[in-house]
Amino acid sequence: MHIVTDRGADLATHSPSGAELVFAPLTITLDESTFTSGIDIEPEEFYKALDQTDAFPTTSQPAPGDFARIYADAAKSGKEILSIHISSGLSGTVNAARVGAEASADADVEIYDTKTLSAAQGWHVQAAANASAAGWSRDQVVGMLRQVTEATEVLFTLPTLKYLIHGGRIGHLKGLLAQVLNIRPIIGVEKQAGIYVTRGQARTFDRALASLAEIARDMMRGRGNEGDTVRAQIVHGYNPEGVAKLKAEVEKRLNVKWLPTLQIAPVLGAHTGAGVVGLVFALDKALPAIL
Repeated sequence: MHIVTDRGADLATHSPSGAELVFAPLTITLDESTFTSGIDIEPEEFYKALDQTDAFPTTSQPAPGDFARIYADAAKSGKEILSIHISSGLSGTVNAARVGAEASADADVEIYDTKTLSAAQGWHVQAAANASAAGWSRDQVVGMLRQVTEATEVLFTLPTLKYLIHGGRIGHLKGLLAQVLNIRPIIGVEKQAGIYVTRGQARTFDRALASLAEIARDMMRGRGNEGDTVRAQIVHGYNPEGVAKLKAEVEKRLNVKWLPTLQIAPVLGAHTGAGVVGLVFALDKALPAIL
């Protein structure tokens, strides 16, 4: 099985063991220079550049033609293709993949909308890679991915809202009011439309990190028993201090099995800015054993 994804996925490794994995390109333009996320600009380099300019970055999703070429190349092996992508509520990537698949008559493609992003999307890709390497059928893998989607949550907070405002991810007036009042939102991704929703807010960034941990605890309490193991991964935009603070706050409240901390892909960080800190988490027992 060939697995296709996009640079909205944050993975501990760009090529999970045993996977035939291809990334559809997502591009970033900053100060009139254009980069392909994960190819010619890496997260730390991007966030440093962002801090040194007043310009706002822009991003471009893969074109249907990009997907058509990827699918046509993969189809030469005669294998099925599973295309796993960033939430359709946050990007047009899924729609571009569908158009590309329609243009690739020889390719047997199934597209999976994760309804999420970042490391949560990465968990889907990793689970699919593991299952494919174990010889699972595509139908079995898709069923398992639904389990990952249902179990996995994302929360993040950020020290500035200007990038979300500029990118249209939150309303202009609402965002400006929050900035004036010095409010730091805790943002999640809901599972039906796969869009951002506000889960809470705080008056300082440090307090927002503590609130994020409290919300994560409450969400897990609603699904399991006190003391159940929670698998978690911290993602960030070049903010090691925020990572350390969030980790400490989470460990006060949850029994955590940590995965490696990751820097958020530049194509996602373009909409949040440097300093963003997030948590991807799920009850360990609710995740498939293959992950």
